[in-house]
Amino acid sequence: MTAKKNDVATEHSASIIVARDLSVHFPIGGGLFQRRQMLKAVEGVNIAIPKGSFFGLVGESGSGKTTLGRALLKANPITRGEVTYHDGEVDYDLGTLPKDKLREYRTRAQLIFQDPYAALSPRMTVRDIIAEPLEVMNLTQSREETDERVRDIAGKCRLNLEHLRRFPHAFSGGQRQRISIARALVSNPRFVVADESVAALDVSIQADILNLLKALQQELGLTYLFISHDLSVVAHICDHVAVMYLGRLVESAPTRELFQRPRHPYTKALLSAIPSLDPDRRNTAQKLTGEIPSPTNPPPGCKFHTRCPHAVSRCREEEPELEFAGTSHEVSCHRWKELDV
Repeated sequence: MTAKKNDVATEHSASIIVARDLSVHFPIGGGLFQRRQMLKAVEGVNIAIPKGSFFGLVGESGSGKTTLGRALLKANPITRGEVTYHDGEVDYDLGTLPKDKLREYRTRAQLIFQDPYAALSPRMTVRDIIAEPLEVMNLTQSREETDERVRDIAGKCRLNLEHLRRFPHAFSGGQRQRISIARALVSNPRFVVADESVAALDVSIQADILNLLKALQQELGLTYLFISHDLSVVAHICDHVAVMYLGRLVESAPTRELFQRPRHPYTKALLSAIPSLDPDRRNTAQKLTGEIPSPTNPPPGCKFHTRCPHAVSRCREEEPELEFAGTSHEVSCHRWKELDV
């Protein structure tokens, strides 16, 4: 769901993360004979992630999903807007967070990386990999306490104690991802960004990791931002889904409603591309012509109008705002009402 300024108090009590008008820009170029440009990876995003939810974020490659997730972790600089964190115990304003408070925030918000092979140091044992956050952030007072917490989270992530003495090369992709999950959760966070955390795994292993994430959510009281391009995975595990295109949110709704009745043309095109075994549904994908425009030079008006088959002159001139299309369902499109009919 997105964040509205007139409902700040309600959002603050119900959401663990609230972002308002969040933008993340990166300077590029600027060489001897080049003019510096700004890459607008995220632009004007309003989003509120409810506590205890499994919140999905989808979109094509280059849409800004990862940048948004890292901005919510204060891992990317925030160019404009504000991000607030509230888990019922502490409050943080990420835009003005000093370095000493940033260390505290790191214990409560963590990231699960996409590639389980590149995310683990080959020179460290599994025990040392999982224990590293505890030691860096001084969360334990002794080696015995560290080992106890490592063994506890390893067991929750379905790792055997004998695995703790081995090195990452001895494990499969699924086992490595469980090690990555254990490392992210050993500091007892409340908010976790899972960035394409099953994309590099086989389908059968994906199901095992997804079930593990769901079980850990219920056991540890976690809130996930689940970033993915695989809509079938999102449909299986997420409670709510937001759709990004060229750095902006174009639609946000509860998972069942989004999949049963999408309102934005871009969302409809994404859903139509999901593979199906039903012969009557084959070859029904809505083909989008052209490429995603450059984030360094986005088009005026609706950012999707260069690829939208329903675009009119208003779409090319005026940028649509997110508006309600039902309870907890929001869409950013000038023509969604007539297209919905």
